Amino acid sequence: MQRFNDSRVDTHLFLQLQDLATVLSGNPEIKFEYNYGSLIDLIDFKLTASRFWDNTPEAVKEPGLKTDVYLRAIGTLRYSTIPEMKEFVENIHEITIPKFAYQLFGLLEDIRLEEIIKQERPGTKKAFVIRTEAYEHYFQSQLAVNATRGFPLDELFCLIYLQLVSNRPDPIFPKATASQLQQLEELKPLLYSVFEAKTTAAITRITEQIVFRLSNYKDTLNEYFIFPISHLEKYEKNTLFDELTRTDALANDDFEEVDQEESELFDEKFSTWHRENKNENKKQNFLQFELEQGTKTSIMGGGARETEDGDQAMASIQGSSGQSKQNDYSENEALEKDESPSGGNQSSEYGEENKNAVKIDLEANESTKEDILAYQELVMDIEPFKRKLAITIEKTIEHKKNEPRQDLVFGRLSKKLLPIVLDENPRVFYKKNEESKQFDAAFTLLVDCSASMHNKMDETKRGIVLFHEVLTHLKIPHSIIGFWEDANEVKENYQPNYFHRIHAFTDSFYRSNGPKIMQLEPQEDNRDGFSIRVVTKELEARREKNKFLLVFSDGEPAAANYDQNGTIDTNIAVSDARKKGIDVIGMFLANGEIDEREDITMQNIYGRERVMIPSVSELPEHFAPLLKKLLLKTL
Repeated sequence: MQRFNDSRVDTHLFLQLQDLATVLSGNPEIKFEYNYGSLIDLIDFKLTASRFWDNTPEAVKEPGLKTDVYLRAIGTLRYSTIPEMKEFVENIHEITIPKFAYQLFGLLEDIRLEEIIKQERPGTKKAFVIRTEAYEHYFQSQLAVNATRGFPLDELFCLIYLQLVSNRPDPIFPKATASQLQQLEELKPLLYSVFEAKTTAAITRITEQIVFRLSNYKDTLNEYFIFPISHLEKYEKNTLFDELTRTDALANDDFEEVDQEESELFDEKFSTWHRENKNENKKQNFLQFELEQGTKTSIMGGGARETEDGDQAMASIQGSSGQSKQNDYSENEALEKDESPSGGNQSSEYGEENKNAVKIDLEANESTKEDILAYQELVMDIEPFKRKLAITIEKTIEHKKNEPRQDLVFGRLSKKLLPIVLDENPRVFYKKNEESKQFDAAFTLLVDCSASMHNKMDETKRGIVLFHEVLTHLKIPHSIIGFWEDANEVKENYQPNYFHRIHAFTDSFYRSNGPKIMQLEPQEDNRDGFSIRVVTKELEARREKNKFLLVFSDGEPAAANYDQNGTIDTNIAVSDARKKGIDVIGMFLANGEIDEREDITMQNIYGRERVMIPSVSELPEHFAPLLKKLLLKTL
């Protein structure tokens, strides 16, 4: 597993942006991602926002990312026309400054789209103001850098941006070179025409005119913006929105000649009427199909096949949810029932990021003499923590069992009835003392067995032994599982994830099984979201009222194709488990000091329910109070 890297992912913001992309595009298959630029891709079904916003303050980052989504999901999707963009790409194919051309088009088109979006959705204006101010500050600093280093076209691009967003007609740029200021002056008539451009064609025309005037320059060194559409050559419709809603041609393109005279033609209109949907124009169809398979014929429109009474009409009520209460029409040729629960292809039950993950269970071996001796040493080591914790819990149970249960508002009627006369709200009932107080709880401890636990696993076992000894003493069922993904065995569409089952709920009370904890060893990668979902499913099947999942980890998830999305996927797994009534607590094991990035990442995954442990040697001191808190919660 890798250490926390510099690119931190705010899971709440990421999921908000994912929802925003889905809603604004109107397509639930669109996935949001961070990238080095903002684009939309309907081949891989993704929408990206620029990494530019990573290094901005929080007050700027969120609105900046949202404007990227607005521009792609509203603007590019609906208002950028593909034929003109294809023609533009073809026209500049052989020029010497293609990077500059693509970036300039992206900038000018975004300016046009921004105005459309603000008119349609006035609530976006504030976010766009913040976006402009952030980019204006950035390009002012880049202008000075490019002028100093001698990058003329980069300098000119910065000048173009600053000129277009300036509130003054003739802004002053003291840090720019005289030659680029002169070039900017020559381009101003073209730049100002951008604000009158109403179509993508107008923007491409302006861009081409500017680019062809600058053919004597060397291309830009830096890439500030990227082309807003990926896989442009594969689209056929006028806009990307048309691509989303298009109906493909028939899968087979054969043709059958049919004798018109021999064919029966029913020239009669059939329609239904009810007061909620009055069919005034007589042009509505009763039932409509979109054919993807079939054969073209020469039959004139209006033909119909003979059917039995009630064929299509009654069959339409038979859906994927189950058998109809009406007559059974399942044998009709027009109806094909989908057996899947939702009538479509099902994604992985463990999340889209884990569709290729495979669960492999490994049972613990019989304990060796060395394991038994090592375990006994750890038991002696944690004995003070165990004894103190057990005494605290037992005293609490005794107190709850013997606490007064009189003066209640309901229960058995007491013999002392004087409060009925004296008190406005008399309490004259009592209940018998409880015979016993037992824990109605189940615990699972997930232990990260990734490679980075190499210098921490021995100390981590102290905390695991404390966990096992206390819960065994209190007769609370629990399981202990080490998890990892074997990076050496990963193949395409196959990601083996191992679950080393040290203790199961069924044998957690067996004292002879304690030494099996010593078999936990660091292995390879860790796919936390998948592992949490697997264990959540097991805990969900338990009958106990209180269910707890504790996760020992020393860093963010890291596995095959699981880098950026690993944190998001794990956060969703944790959230789903909590919705099912399972308390999930993340326990971070540091190397002596916890830095801010590590705390933020654990917060993004587990929220407030996290325990940050500076050193593994301090694990029992931090773990004992947590166990106490959770156990008292169940009483």
